[in-house]
Amino acid sequence: MAARSVIALVSVAEVVAGDLADHLERRGHDVRQARQPWEAESLLSAGGIDVVVVGDDVTQAEGRELLRRFGGEGGCDFILICRPADLVDKVLALELGAADVIESPLNVRELAARIGGLLTRRGRNTQELIVLENATVDLRSAMVMHRSGAEDQLSPGQVALLRLFLASPRKVLTRDDIIAAAPAENADAFDRSIDSRIVRLRRKLDTETIITIRGAGYRFDPPTPRTD
Repeated sequence: MAARSVIALVSVAEVVAGDLADHLERRGHDVRQARQPWEAESLLSAGGIDVVVVGDDVTQAEGRELLRRFGGEGGCDFILICRPADLVDKVLALELGAADVIESPLNVRELAARIGGLLTRRGRNTQELIVLENATVDLRSAMVMHRSGAEDQLSPGQVALLRLFLASPRKVLTRDDIIAAAPAENADAFDRSIDSRIVRLRRKLDTETIITIRGAGYRFDPPTPRTD
């Protein structure tokens, strides 16, 4: 199993830091926090950090100093949060090698996506994303992220069932196929329980890609990619 990526939050506002840490940890990342720049120096000096998010509670000069010391080639990727009026500081941070600069107030889900993008470029992203009509599924963290912004957690049995369909696109799977490859999570694994499992999975994914083939079983038809 790949090691979990490590995200450091430096002087990020408490409410944002709490939501962001929860968001990232549910996606399989480790989160470490430093309230003050001097705490960040100790944290970053120890190594092992993949991405550093520097909050706008830190002065721009302090943020740039952390970037100089711990960023750059072979160092951490830095995302700096700045206030909308700080255009000059934003440009300076990017010129010094910041991977990204995002203005406050920010959207936690967007910031988490930016962090995921950096980890992907580093080859450190642990996500395994599946895009459906109305939601994106991260199979490794068993999270369903709906277009509305809501999130759902898949059970281990639902993940196994979804993986089975993904492995056999456009192929009809019988009830026996499903019971053998993705058994129910409790003793109720009789034939009649399959229908209810499929209904619950469809509802949680908000998808019509899992089709009932009467008298035969079920088929997964991958959605057509969106062009908008």
